[in-house]
Amino acid sequence: MNKINRKKAAFHNLGCKVNSYEAEAMQQQLEQAGYEIVPFAPGADVYVINTCSVTNIADRKSRQMLHKAKKMNPFAVVVAVGCYVQTAMERTGLAVEADIILGNNKKKDLLEALERYEESREIGQASQTAQQELIDINRTNEYETLEITKTQEHTRAYIKVQDGCNQFCSYCIIPYARGRARSRSPQEVLEELRKLALGGVKEVVLTGIHLSSYGKDLGSSLLDLIESVHELEGIERIRLGSLEPGIVTEEFAARLAALPKICPHFHLSLQSGCDAVLKRMNRRYNTAEYQERCEILRRHFQLPAITTDVITGFPGETGEEFQETVEFLKSVRFYETHVFKYSKRKGTRAAEMPFQISEHIKSERSDVLLNLNEKNKRAFEKAWLGKMCEVLFEEKAAINGQDYYVGYTKEYIKAAMLAVDNLENQILRGKLYLEDGIELPVLRPETKGK
Repeated sequence: MNKINRKKAAFHNLGCKVNSYEAEAMQQQLEQAGYEIVPFAPGADVYVINTCSVTNIADRKSRQMLHKAKKMNPFAVVVAVGCYVQTAMERTGLAVEADIILGNNKKKDLLEALERYEESREIGQASQTAQQELIDINRTNEYETLEITKTQEHTRAYIKVQDGCNQFCSYCIIPYARGRARSRSPQEVLEELRKLALGGVKEVVLTGIHLSSYGKDLGSSLLDLIESVHELEGIERIRLGSLEPGIVTEEFAARLAALPKICPHFHLSLQSGCDAVLKRMNRRYNTAEYQERCEILRRHFQLPAITTDVITGFPGETGEEFQETVEFLKSVRFYETHVFKYSKRKGTRAAEMPFQISEHIKSERSDVLLNLNEKNKRAFEKAWLGKMCEVLFEEKAAINGQDYYVGYTKEYIKAAMLAVDNLENQILRGKLYLEDGIELPVLRPETKGK
């Protein structure tokens, strides 16, 4: 593709970090083929929308973005990929307005799909219906290999190592959109990370749809992969995506604690602090078991950051059950709690449950949890003041009229330092303090020789 005829492609991604990784991989696939990547605005020849289906709202946003793309350029090729496509066409039979439709496990074929579409259009055989490429995602054991060679964040790379889920929580459509749990080969993971490390990436975040199940289909484990990544030169930090609490055992925590590159920042999915609600959700633990997993982590790490997700307003959640969740969140003392109002998802068991909660009550309960989250967050950050930590600085930012570099500790506390030198992608060790007029904790570097 010469420069004069260079086609322009625009991407829009919806959803999780796994989706973000896949969108980045597809974008780089087209870049390497000679496409010019442009903003998601009028003027592109190709629009790629990586859709999400985690809630009905995500479905609606996916449809809206497809419609927006066609409106921005009626003659452009609109490509719909991902989870909404998979569930809309396979489970509900809904039509998807796009020229090319790629389900999950077909994202690697984006370039070939575009070439086939262009060929059919050139010879006048383009159909009035979309060019569809879907597989029965629930009947495949294939892990779709995608790869990135660079990352937009420069310092940190999110790497997908696992796909699919076997849990079937009663509120979740994702096992139907992503299929059964399957793992990427450790050799492919390590090879991708070597390339990224050569490009300057210092921190890697291992992600997946159900990360805790990594390796079970390969006869290995997530711990085995982490220990292999730890040996790579250039990678100085390893952060983990969302984990199921059941993976945290004394052995798991002890082996992680023996790895200096591990970031003690653990996102343990909770969803409710009430045992009765957890049972209706088909979550495979109770609150006592969950709390014990948190205590295991605290026995092996100094002040680890434990974060979580909570759904409020799940069908049948009484005022008393909600209060149990509030008290549980207080007792565990999370660093951060991501709060979601329950969203009815067609095709899930929870959508058919009686006693659906009104939006008004969901919002009231959400506000209570968000206020509690702010208190917990401030308390955790305060506990780290004056303690030795490391900050990986990412970018320059203006704070109160002065230039600072901002970055994150291993525990994911955002911190700042006055921009005297270029600190981008540098790791500095020191203590955190509060300074007048600066909202973020400020790092005072460790004095050399001490």
